Amino acid sequence: MKKIVFKISFFVLVSSLFVGCADDDYSPDNYWVNIATVDNQEEKSKFFLNLDDGSSLWTQETNFSNYKPKDGQRVIAYYSVLSDKRATGLYDYDVKLHDVYEVLTKGIFQITPEKQDSIGNDSIYVSDMWVGSKYLNVEFYYYGWNKTHFINLVSDDSKTYTDGKVHLEFRHNANNDESYHRRWGIVSFDISSLQSNTVDSVNLVIQVNMPNQVEDKLFELTYRYNNNGSAGVVKKSPIQEADAYVRDNEVR
Repeated sequence: MKKIVFKISFFVLVSSLFVGCADDDYSPDNYWVNIATVDNQEEKSKFFLNLDDGSSLWTQETNFSNYKPKDGQRVIAYYSVLSDKRATGLYDYDVKLHDVYEVLTKGIFQITPEKQDSIGNDSIYVSDMWVGSKYLNVEFYYYGWNKTHFINLVSDDSKTYTDGKVHLEFRHNANNDESYHRRWGIVSFDISSLQSNTVDSVNLVIQVNMPNQVEDKLFELTYRYNNNGSAGVVKKSPIQEADAYVRDNEVR
């Protein structure tokens, strides 16, 4: 199971960084933070968390007895490892869930001329972008006030490219909001629709309208269908202020 460092709050997200323990130390005093996909078909309060590196965690204990996430929901989970279950061959670890942050989870949007205005193309800061499992994950921030912002990964068939790569656009609609407070968030896009039976990977070019840039910034990544060697890693980034995190209904 890969250990990562991430930002998360005690109740919603904490503005500090937690460093996990050694693999053979399962003390509840040692904490881990990972992005994961919920496996909870019956929507119960105990469920599996599937990490992007392929590890499977069972939430044996939780601080949220009434939390019953939907199957397939992406989350950032703050937890401690209780026991190693790899010998069972069923899953990898029992964990205690201390806190959780639900990650906006979407697919690829096929844009049409009629939808250009509603999708928007307002500038947005992207601090990190990576592929994990079948998801393109984007860490972003923007400045807003009191309106809902919209985030999408767009495929535009009206544009043609000759480099053999899949070109997509990370779009932001600020909804004419005022730029008062910094808001940080993560979104996961399911890109499994890009898989092909003839190859085992896809080269991606993600176009982003970044602030104060003459041209759009291009992020180039490779989506390998069956290779998750580094998929669970989230790079370190500066600690955010407590009011920086995207709240419910602020971004969709």
